Amino acid sequence: MSKSGYVIEEILSANAIAARVAVLARNITDHFRDTEKLVVIGLLRGSFVFVADLVRGIDLAVEVDFLEVSSYGAAMESSREVRILKDLSGEIKGRDVLVVEDIVDTGHTLHHVLDMLQTRGPKRLEICALLDKPSRREVEIRATWTGFEIPDKFVVGYGVDYAQRDRNLPYIGTVRFTG
Repeated sequence: MSKSGYVIEEILSANAIAARVAVLARNITDHFRDTEKLVVIGLLRGSFVFVADLVRGIDLAVEVDFLEVSSYGAAMESSREVRILKDLSGEIKGRDVLVVEDIVDTGHTLHHVLDMLQTRGPKRLEICALLDKPSRREVEIRATWTGFEIPDKFVVGYGVDYAQRDRNLPYIGTVRFTG
């Protein structure tokens, strides 16, 4: 797909994503089978599409909350400075928590979020990431469940954006600049 100034090449189809999300949801259901209610925390904004699809596949009582964090702004590179733009609405003390992230890149954002959430005393705290770029990791962090490992390319689609564009694509694609 060609956009003004860049081209998007599909690397993960909508069908491949849907199939993998279904598997992740089953694995998460099995892992948290004994929970009273699972608190799913989506990291905004990139995870909102993934969270919606994932929670529909989780066969447990689920509460959804969101945390908005930023380390990118409109740039393609992380600033490594993590800012909390919207905090949780509910309490997580003594509760089973699943943090849902769109993409784990350097690891700085997720590391910061997990440190902050741990101070709030959750019973269990696990991570599910749609995409992982281990070659970019600067902070030791690993998701409990990962959808896809991808190469060190800038991607968009399925909630992931470039300067607030292309979140609505049903697939994941790499961005190549043309101008």
